[in-house]
Amino acid sequence: MKFRWDNRYLHWGVTAFLVIAASMLFYYGIFHMKTLIVGIKTFLGIMAPIIYGVILAYILSPLINLFEQKLIYPQLEKHNIKLQKKGKRAIRWGCVLFSMFLFWIIIYALLMMVLPQLIRSIMSIIYSFPYYIKVIEKWLNSFVEHGWKLNQYSAKAQEYLTTDILPQMQDMLKNVSAGIFDILIFMKNFLIGAIVALYVLADKEKFVAKSKMMVYAILPHKWANMLIRVMRFTDKTFGGFIYGKLLDSAIIGILCYFGMLLLDLPYPILISVIIGVTNVIPFFGPYIGAIPCILLILVVDPIKGLYFAIFILLLQQFDGNILGPKILGNTTALSSFWVLFAILLFGGMWGVVGMVIGVPLFAVIYDIIRKLVYRGLRKH
Repeated sequence: MKFRWDNRYLHWGVTAFLVIAASMLFYYGIFHMKTLIVGIKTFLGIMAPIIYGVILAYILSPLINLFEQKLIYPQLEKHNIKLQKKGKRAIRWGCVLFSMFLFWIIIYALLMMVLPQLIRSIMSIIYSFPYYIKVIEKWLNSFVEHGWKLNQYSAKAQEYLTTDILPQMQDMLKNVSAGIFDILIFMKNFLIGAIVALYVLADKEKFVAKSKMMVYAILPHKWANMLIRVMRFTDKTFGGFIYGKLLDSAIIGILCYFGMLLLDLPYPILISVIIGVTNVIPFFGPYIGAIPCILLILVVDPIKGLYFAIFILLLQQFDGNILGPKILGNTTALSSFWVLFAILLFGGMWGVVGMVIGVPLFAVIYDIIRKLVYRGLRKH
């Protein structure tokens, strides 16, 4: 007797197996959460080069499309030149290698422009640290009315340093060493990921085609079409948000630098880099970057600190009301409440990375739920 895969008993058996497996995973996730998290972190650590490679390939993919579809192939069609498979393969690899080379050139140029001045700014802060301490002591003395209070606070501060801070110095040094080791591991994984990205970019159409084949092989045609539409919407949302936010943050960092030069404020490169990088984080990013920068300038010159605070407020108003909407448009279609909700939710789960990708990720989830709700309403 011929075995039939569309037998309803087989469907029931597979469904029962999946339900039992999902129940076991749910139970394990609830009562063995720490072990599950450790396992996930270990798996992500192993897969880190692949993840970095896929992310880098996703970022460079529009650049390769630009070279191929806007520059190379139109010229070939104009001169009536037809390529065979090997010729197209050679063009693809040429575009991939040139895009990767251009990416590293941009990274190198940015580092050479920013890093030396960043080091000089940090060294200047370190050398000026005793002066900052004297300024802070002067401020404290101005708030203390009687000398005995200052002595009392000094004794308490000395006791706190002796009993609490000094025993923790060894742990702080260990954390610094661990942080340096993590940076080295990240650099190693990123370099391996760059090699992975080359192969992903060279065969990106094949990967997409095979993924679609798997989806249509596993799911019914209706659900497969729905999943493909969701993935296309996800790509559009993430791509538009990430590229737009990077461009927006770069412009804000450059404007901050020239504004600080015009106002003759200290540490323009260091502070502009901080403002530009933290601006990638929606909503909270400007405040995360601005507050420590304001405190740093206040210690050097309180009047200039006030000027910087006013300048950053005006710059963020320009970004939030003019530049940001002009670049990003309505890529997420979320209200301010849901943007804040997404940042708090995913930021609490995944830290800074969650704060960055939380908005487009929640936009995709929100769109799926909205379509399911409308689908249910149409049925009723």
